[in-house]
Amino acid sequence: MSIITLTTDYGLKDHFVGALKGKILSEFAEATIIDISHDIDPFNTAEASYVIGAGYFSFPKGTVHLIGVDLERNKENQHIAIEWNDHFFICADNGILSMLTQKILPQKMVTINIHDRFPTDATDLDVFVKVACHLAKGGLLNVIGKEIKNIKEITELQPVVATDGNSIKGYVIYIDHFGNVVTNISKKIFVETAKGRPYEIILNKNVRYQNKTNIKNIWPKYSDIAVSEKYPVKYYEGDKMAIFNEAGYLEIAIFRSNPNSVGSASSLLGLYYRDEVTVVFGK
Repeated sequence: MSIITLTTDYGLKDHFVGALKGKILSEFAEATIIDISHDIDPFNTAEASYVIGAGYFSFPKGTVHLIGVDLERNKENQHIAIEWNDHFFICADNGILSMLTQKILPQKMVTINIHDRFPTDATDLDVFVKVACHLAKGGLLNVIGKEIKNIKEITELQPVVATDGNSIKGYVIYIDHFGNVVTNISKKIFVETAKGRPYEIILNKNVRYQNKTNIKNIWPKYSDIAVSEKYPVKYYEGDKMAIFNEAGYLEIAIFRSNPNSVGSASSLLGLYYRDEVTVVFGK
């Protein structure tokens, strides 16, 4: 099975996603096309980076991931393709893949250099489709690009460990369908910094939720917040909480809260993209 996944900021109102799939099938009729997301905020490379990092590992090795976010080729952003953890990724060199490459070194990276083989009216997406189908058929990276050693990193929203090691300052990088707030503080950096110490998660200064106390516990899963045998799980609905989500990042949530009727962690706690979240450690 040759799988090509799609992650874009195209939305579903227009024809773009359907046309993209049509281009792929015209090039490689046997391809299996899977949508990861088409609701990335326009040109939001940090959000795209999180979504692809959270989603790719559910697919078999050898899967090709086409990322259509801020993909226009220009003097600052070239087109790249990389093999990483036995998967292939195609995108513009705009920092999208930096969250992945910080965790595991890529097996191979190339700058795509086949643009002169296309008609003058070809689009950047046409190039991505050609490369994706080439790789899905078992083609080599060398055929479509020149090997490189480095790619751009997203540097503006990196978590920062204080020089004294007593806190981590992170930022909101994603808000999911439930209104849960995902930060860029990974479980790895938390464990390495915490060293078993107690901690508090301090939300931003704009918090307007009625219970303004800090979060002092990170639960293994959502329902673990229901700690008392005296009360049913429903008793805890509406409480704010924190977990490390399946992608390994600190997430702030409101337990079983409907964002459409009651509110969510984002709306009730006043947390939005780029807002600061700090973990402070005790002695």
